[in-house]
Amino acid sequence: MSRLIKSFLSFLCRHRRRVLALLVFVAAFMGITLTIGKIYQHWDKDPERGAIAMPEGGLGESFDTPVYLDQNWDESDSLWFYNTTQGSALLPYDFFIQLEQKDNTTLFRDNVNIDKYRYLPQKKTFFNPDALPVGFVKETYKGNSDTSKDYLGYTCAACHTGQVNYKGKAMRIDGGPAMANMVLFLEELEEAMFETLNNQDKFNRFSTAVIDLGNDYRKPEEVKEDLEKWSNTLRLYNIVNKSHIDYGYARLDAFGRIYNRVLEYVVGADQAKEMLTALTKADKKTPLISPKEADKVLEGCDPTIIGSDCFAKVIKRLQMPKSEGYPELGIKGLLRVRDGLFNEPDAPVSYPFLWDIAHSDYVQWNGLANNAPPGPLGRNAGEVIGVFGILDWTAKESGWSLPAYISGQKNKKIKVDFTSSIDLTNLQRLESHLRTLESPEWPDHLFPNDPSMQIDKALAWKGKLLYNEYCLSCHEVIDRTAWDRLVIAKMSSLESIQTDPAMADNSVTFKGYSSNFQHTYQSTDAGTVILEQKAPVVQILTSVTKGVVSTPDPDKNVIRRTLDWLYVMAMSFFDNDIKSSVKAGDYNPDTTANPYNSLLSYKARSLNGIWATGPFLHNGSVPTLYDLLLPKKMPGDPDLCENASGETEPCQYRPNEFVVGSRELDPKKVGFVSEGKQGTTFTTRRVGDFNTGHDYGARDIKSDDGEVILKALTKEERWALVEYMKML
Repeated sequence: MSRLIKSFLSFLCRHRRRVLALLVFVAAFMGITLTIGKIYQHWDKDPERGAIAMPEGGLGESFDTPVYLDQNWDESDSLWFYNTTQGSALLPYDFFIQLEQKDNTTLFRDNVNIDKYRYLPQKKTFFNPDALPVGFVKETYKGNSDTSKDYLGYTCAACHTGQVNYKGKAMRIDGGPAMANMVLFLEELEEAMFETLNNQDKFNRFSTAVIDLGNDYRKPEEVKEDLEKWSNTLRLYNIVNKSHIDYGYARLDAFGRIYNRVLEYVVGADQAKEMLTALTKADKKTPLISPKEADKVLEGCDPTIIGSDCFAKVIKRLQMPKSEGYPELGIKGLLRVRDGLFNEPDAPVSYPFLWDIAHSDYVQWNGLANNAPPGPLGRNAGEVIGVFGILDWTAKESGWSLPAYISGQKNKKIKVDFTSSIDLTNLQRLESHLRTLESPEWPDHLFPNDPSMQIDKALAWKGKLLYNEYCLSCHEVIDRTAWDRLVIAKMSSLESIQTDPAMADNSVTFKGYSSNFQHTYQSTDAGTVILEQKAPVVQILTSVTKGVVSTPDPDKNVIRRTLDWLYVMAMSFFDNDIKSSVKAGDYNPDTTANPYNSLLSYKARSLNGIWATGPFLHNGSVPTLYDLLLPKKMPGDPDLCENASGETEPCQYRPNEFVVGSRELDPKKVGFVSEGKQGTTFTTRRVGDFNTGHDYGARDIKSDDGEVILKALTKEERWALVEYMKML
């Protein structure tokens, strides 16, 4: 190694003028590129930021053209965030533009239908000429010959732009949690695609309309071939991610779905055959799939890594007739296959809000992601894997490569490369853009004549004193406008916080076949681990995101992609003030025996803007802030309680059932109105949906010897604390 370094230094000395000229050229090129990018970023200045009124909304709600609160973003900042691709590719773009709904001839992208899923309809603007909803964008990917076309993809804004309505007035919240029902959207999109495929009249209209666009398709046969391919791909995704937990509106098991998508692309045919032939029918004796059937199902798939297209073929073949040599599985059989290769994503959580994310030391609900460099880049690359980035990953014999080295494959004969549609340059720019976003303040100024929206300052002052006593130790108060603010995640172990454990448990316990990453080494805070044949998926995800971020964008020329990659790497380190640090809080530390122990916890953070982020708790199981300050009714809890006047009245407990989907603000309890509204019914009876825990102020908190160290709040104190939290 020392000889290599000496040779390199000698080369630099001999060619210092050329090296200096190259560095000057690179710096000039990057400077010009950055300047052009900044100018372009501000070209879309629509004063309404593309927002439109909805006289008849999808769930019976109507609202005027939304207004924006002061979050330190102007119209161009918002529109660039909404319409900047990150490399997601859900389906061909022309298909989404012309696809009809399943049961009628109205376009699937019709605004009323889009609003039904609680995505946010938009009008045409410069960056959005086809009036796509907030968070949907055209992604142009020039990959291999099969994947080179325009796609519809998700942007960050789809899950992280909110809206709050009050008496017909709508307020858009940049960086706020979406109310979206992504599962319903994807299931009904799949149904519409298959109906179009199987209904000749629908297909004729669809194929004609797609071809008339004059973009990626010229013949009906081409349309049909791709429609069948993408319909099956979406069906595969929906089958793999089917859950017994109804996510409903406003939440998603993003981690579970990212984990599954990684496993879908990493597993090899050899490991898949091993799993398929080990499955049994309900009697636990009779094989579900014979070795011959498994070979037939996996025919043509790479033994090391199945890759982008073969898995959809596998799912289709699993359902084909036994007379043709296939297993002919129904939905129950397919779910047994799912359980053998994947993990049920049964821990939905609320979409997190994004203000202060670039100022936070640890992110994700369980603090999985360290925000120190280059953490945000890997975190965002993992997110795009989950939201349909095209993964043109292949396995082949090759020499040394940086992605193979970084992902731990340096000693492997066969190496997986990580060509994909993931746009690292835009991911870096988006993360940097979020540094300027501020939390929204309570919008009392929009309703000067409405007493319900005015903050009771005297009551809020009492609430502030209570906040200091009950909340401040975990939820630090920060200056929302400070450019140098630092948000510290205070971690609480599952034992201490006692909220629903599913998300934290799954992040650690989910396992999958590691394929080519088997027996590779990986560093953790507790030491170096070796990936086993069935490894924790968090390890496999870490390996592949390292490979992705060390792979330059493939659909740019070699000079451009090299310079862009160098820019991304430099900016991920130098445009990030967060340093590596020890987690704060009360949690179980990582050990050599349990290297992911600290992930069995949940994060508390500053509550600025909390009024616009309901429902509450990490899994969205409590509808309002006032309800969060009530206890969960447990066995033995009384039905009648004594009030401050000494009178008996019904005790107050957190609701065990409420409707989610409405955007209507409850200004008193602070959250969204659920009574009398349309949406999905949230019930709190199962793991994944529990509304237990976080009892601070809800019950007496006692020491081990039974001494009360934090008393339960009275009703008056709860109202005072809620009033103060409006001001954060």
